[in-house]
Amino acid sequence: MSRRLPSTPPTLPGFEFIRVLGSGGFADVFLYEQNMPRRLVAVKVLLAGVVNDDLRQMFQAEANLMAQLSSHPSILTVYQASVAADGRPYLVMEYCSASIGQRYRAVQLPLGEVLSIGVRIASAVETAHRSGVLHRDIKPSNILTTAYGHPVLSDFGIAATLGQAERTEAVGLSVPWSAPEVLRDETSGTVASEVWALGATVYSLLAGRSPFEVPGGDNSPQALTARIGKAKLAPTGRIDVPASLEAVLARSMAKQPKARQSGALEFIRDLQAVEEELGLPQTPIEVAMDDWALATAVDLDERTRVSPARSGLDAGRRRRRSHARVPAASTAADTTAGRTRSAPPTARRLAWGVAVAAVLLVALVGAGIVTVLQNTRTIPVVTDLRGAAQGTEVTFDWSDPGIRSGDAYLVWIDGEAAPIQRETSLSVDAGGRDRVCASVTVTRDGRPGTPSTERCVDVEGVG
Repeated sequence: MSRRLPSTPPTLPGFEFIRVLGSGGFADVFLYEQNMPRRLVAVKVLLAGVVNDDLRQMFQAEANLMAQLSSHPSILTVYQASVAADGRPYLVMEYCSASIGQRYRAVQLPLGEVLSIGVRIASAVETAHRSGVLHRDIKPSNILTTAYGHPVLSDFGIAATLGQAERTEAVGLSVPWSAPEVLRDETSGTVASEVWALGATVYSLLAGRSPFEVPGGDNSPQALTARIGKAKLAPTGRIDVPASLEAVLARSMAKQPKARQSGALEFIRDLQAVEEELGLPQTPIEVAMDDWALATAVDLDERTRVSPARSGLDAGRRRRRSHARVPAASTAADTTAGRTRSAPPTARRLAWGVAVAAVLLVALVGAGIVTVLQNTRTIPVVTDLRGAAQGTEVTFDWSDPGIRSGDAYLVWIDGEAAPIQRETSLSVDAGGRDRVCASVTVTRDGRPGTPSTERCVDVEGVG
């Protein structure tokens, strides 16, 4: 079947049409030049023949989602959204000249680049999850490259909130990168299925093909679906890919969702551990921090690093590197030169940095922190967290403290975050533990409130 011709580009005030960039099932993408400020932009326009209330709402939802998330450095930026004079809705987005999907099948991508892309895109997915949003179409062709070579995740067109995904039909399913439970119509998307898609995407970038694609074989959607559901994942076939990375990818694409990494963040940590093992520069995690964290004097690079123990490196050697001394400033006269030596530039900068940090900290404590605390107080707090064990299953429940539309619960089980939810109970398997502890925090507009008092439950007959 021949591909359809692109639709006629709309006339947009303040924009000049240049050329067609691509066509999809519901929309076309055009390159325009914006007059003020002058820049190239990509404009996604819904097709006139498919515009109905459902598509219009989906398109508006995409605009709102991408606007909320596009401040993330690895998510495509949306500048504006509107409706053209001919009635077609459109999005004005950052223009990216290339797609990773155009490269990985043509050339072998360097291992270090693939690991970095994996960390950055998974950071974008983790940020979306923390905002209660599932992407549901993670694949190489939805990773674009900015003018500065930075990978960004695009096309949130079939995204859904975590609470709605179980009740929403999948749209535009991409079979080669979809989890078995999605292909079996058991769910339209979960955090676990997003972990699968992340693993499948990284695998594809390494292997030059999708995970269950057979070169020269039957790669129809039906054949791929059957292999994804039953076949064992083959190695990437690259000699520079270590066994540890093959294991990370195999785990992310386990047939059972519970056997995969618990979320995008754990997947990131696993990729960082491989970078550490190979002696590659460790790609930092790009996950939004809360305002209060900005007032703490913490090295952000160190906060995003995996511990040396994860990669088997010499911890002592790492400690010696991280505690290198700063040369002390000397006040003794330089008798050979006949003049007094001033403090080295590094020491002077350090002294000024400490002084400036102290002033900023005082200012934050006096003003910014108060504002953050005031904002936090408006978020309801769970005060009656309860827990009970039945066999090896532990159930925590609590009363609704007065959440409103858009709020969600973030449950921490033994220090690890469970998927964001909107129900007032959560059941977990003890997993061999004789004691399980939990706390619950209400999140609003991406900002967590005050956590509840931790509740612990003893599990009988375990251990």
